[in-house]
Amino acid sequence: MTDPKFEPKAEPKPEQFEMRRLESLSNTIFGVAMTLLAYDLPKAAVFTGAPDWNDLARVYSGKLIGFALSFIIAGVFWISHHRRLARQPVGSRGAVMLNLFFLLSIVLLPVTNGLYTNYPLSSAVAVLYGLHLSAIAGLNAWLWWRILGGWSHEIMASLFPLLVFIPGTIVAAFAPHAAPFLWFIAFGGLLIQRFYGARTGPGA
Repeated sequence: MTDPKFEPKAEPKPEQFEMRRLESLSNTIFGVAMTLLAYDLPKAAVFTGAPDWNDLARVYSGKLIGFALSFIIAGVFWISHHRRLARQPVGSRGAVMLNLFFLLSIVLLPVTNGLYTNYPLSSAVAVLYGLHLSAIAGLNAWLWWRILGGWSHEIMASLFPLLVFIPGTIVAAFAPHAAPFLWFIAFGGLLIQRFYGARTGPGA
C-alpha cells in the first residue's frame, strides 16, 4: 500500500494556473505600491526658512491622513488577497485575469493618493479617489464571490468596504473634507471577519 505522503500531487490541468506564482507577484506589487505612497511626502512644500511645528502641521497633517488611509486600505486588501489565494491553489484563466485587474487597481493607488493628498478640497479629485477605492473593493468582493459562490462571513466582510466607499464618494462630491471620515469606517469589515470567525471557529 502506498503511503499517502509519498503519492505524487495532482498536476493542474493545462487550462489552469498555479496561484502561488500570482501570490509572489502580488506581494511585490503591494510592497512597491505601499512604499510609493510615501514617496512624495517630503516634497509637499518648500519652506523659505526653518519650519516650526505650526508649519509642519499645516503642510503635512492632511497629507499624513491621506497617506494613512491609503496605506491601511492597501494593507487590509493585501490581507484579504493573501487569504483568498490560500483558498484557491489553482485558478482558471479568467480568475487570473481578474486578479491581475485587481493588482492593477493597487498599482494605481499611489497615483490617486498623490492627487488626493495634494488637492484634498477638490471635489473632482476626492470623487476620483473614492471611485478608485470603490473599484478596489468591488474587485476584491467579486474575487471572493468567485471562490465561495455563496453568502458567508467572508463575503459580508468583503462587501462592507464597498458599501462604505460608495456613499463616501457621493459625500465627497459635496463635502470632500468629510469623506475621509466615512472611508475610515470601511475597516469595519475586519471586525465583521473577526466577529464571525470567532463565533464559527477555525473549522467553519
